[in-house]
Amino acid sequence: MDPLNLDLSKRYNYADYLTWMDDVRRELFDGVIKLKTPAPSSKHQEISFNLSGLLRNYLIHKNCKGFAAPSDVRFPKDKKNKDDKQVYTVLQPDLYIVCDLSKIDARGCLGAPELIIEIVSPKNPKRDLKDKFEIYQQHGVREYWIVNPNDENVNVFVLDENGKFQLVGMYAEDDKIPVNIFNGDLKIDLTEVFVP
Repeated sequence: MDPLNLDLSKRYNYADYLTWMDDVRRELFDGVIKLKTPAPSSKHQEISFNLSGLLRNYLIHKNCKGFAAPSDVRFPKDKKNKDDKQVYTVLQPDLYIVCDLSKIDARGCLGAPELIIEIVSPKNPKRDLKDKFEIYQQHGVREYWIVNPNDENVNVFVLDENGKFQLVGMYAEDDKIPVNIFNGDLKIDLTEVFVP
């Protein structure tokens, strides 16, 4: 139940979203409210922390910035019309990297980040595996990682020239994942992500 008693069947925009003054984390999927689950597991948070550290170390002298949840990524339907009342999709990826710094403002990111990483919640895997996958693909996220904390593996998708995600790798154990947006210059060692 939403503590503000918002009508969960109604369609909302980002301007509405900004008026909700409580501590509940929500996302908008084409105007439909999706409540965030309670705080993630400690394993989820450890993986996020480890990935953040590895990415941050690489980004120190680069023209890209990394962000961790909760941070709003707003996806306008029309890239030219960025009015808050025309933004119906607002998500909070676990981690994301933006290299077009004109997309960053005081409220997060307006437009598609270059890389998004989602750590799958066992309570609602469909949200990351299907719903967010389709949104990120539709809005032109160049690279999408789906991290499965229980099986300790990562599936990496890259946007092709037709605007469709292609699975470019499935990684586990001691694999090193090349970060495609950096042309493989950065490789993430999974032994530093899934620490026993």
